[in-house]
Amino acid sequence: MEIAYIPSPSRGVYELFGVIPLRGYAFCIIIGVFVAVWLGNKRWIARGGRPGTVADVAVWAVPFGLVGGRLYHVITDYQLYFSEGQDWVDAFKIWEGGLGIWGAIAFGAVGAWIGCRSRGVPLPAWADALAPGIALAQAIGRWGNWFNQELYGRETDLPWALHITSTTDGRVPGYYHPTFLYESLWCIGVAVLVIWADRRFKLGHGRAFALYVAAYCAGRFWIEAMRVDEAHHFLGMRLNEWTSIVVFLLAVLYIVLSARRRPGREEVVEPGASDGDTDDDGAAVKLDKKSEDEDSETKDSEDKKSDAEKSEAKTSEAKTSGAKTSEAKTSEAAKSEDEKETAAADSESGSGSAESETADSSSSVEAKDEEAESAAKKA
Repeated sequence: MEIAYIPSPSRGVYELFGVIPLRGYAFCIIIGVFVAVWLGNKRWIARGGRPGTVADVAVWAVPFGLVGGRLYHVITDYQLYFSEGQDWVDAFKIWEGGLGIWGAIAFGAVGAWIGCRSRGVPLPAWADALAPGIALAQAIGRWGNWFNQELYGRETDLPWALHITSTTDGRVPGYYHPTFLYESLWCIGVAVLVIWADRRFKLGHGRAFALYVAAYCAGRFWIEAMRVDEAHHFLGMRLNEWTSIVVFLLAVLYIVLSARRRPGREEVVEPGASDGDTDDDGAAVKLDKKSEDEDSETKDSEDKKSDAEKSEAKTSEAKTSGAKTSEAKTSEAAKSEDEKETAAADSESGSGSAESETADSSSSVEAKDEEAESAAKKA
């Protein structure tokens, strides 16, 4: 008894106005690219880079990534295109599905390196900013497999089983594990993990990107083991399982060695990003950053004005204090002169009095002598 299941779309191509074909697989990839660039741009600006740099580098990385992803798929599944009864031209029909994430990342890194060189920015820092966005792009892109009814897992009776109805390329209708959904949800978790770890531990020099790679490989390993589509096997495991193990170990090794050799995060991710209000192509810098600069200039101007006012006040106080001191000194000097004049006058007065007393004393003695002589004559 059918209780619940995930239905598959009856077709993967829809006609717009009956003329323009809209393919679900391609549509999911395009949306994923836009989300990756949007989030990567926000993270790049937060690290001190210019707006638009992520998009400029992505112009190189995305085409290289699509070519690399297709090459990996065609090489590892060559029997789908070059075996007897197959048309090799189908190898170029990327819209029909078939991209290998390993080739997409490897070739995309080459394109990103070229773009970073042209912009003068370090590739590891750019990759760190874009890492969670790539994971979200994969989460969205996996829904393209749902439109094409491909890459599902073993049969199951779980309520979230995927109902396959197509018989193309040997498919058997039935209910299977929706491995596309498992991987989509896993990639969302990887994006959240990278964002959290980057904020918590200040990852830099490519370690945030390496964490994304390691976390994705851990999930891809067990999801790949559930798939039933045709694939090459080596020592009892699918090729992509071995690839997941090898790439996981390399990513972990890079994290350990990079943390020892270059701890911390880059202080400058784009030289000269703070020198002007526009980037090399004239793109406007983030408005809030410009507003902060204007506020800072206004504050500096106010501080300078305040300092000038304080200096002027101090100068005025100094002049007032100097004037008061000068007046006090003048007053003290005048007082001293007055005291000297008074002392001199008193001295002169005292001298005059002494002379007067001496004269009076002499007169008195002379008078007494005259009286004594007069008495002697009378006798």
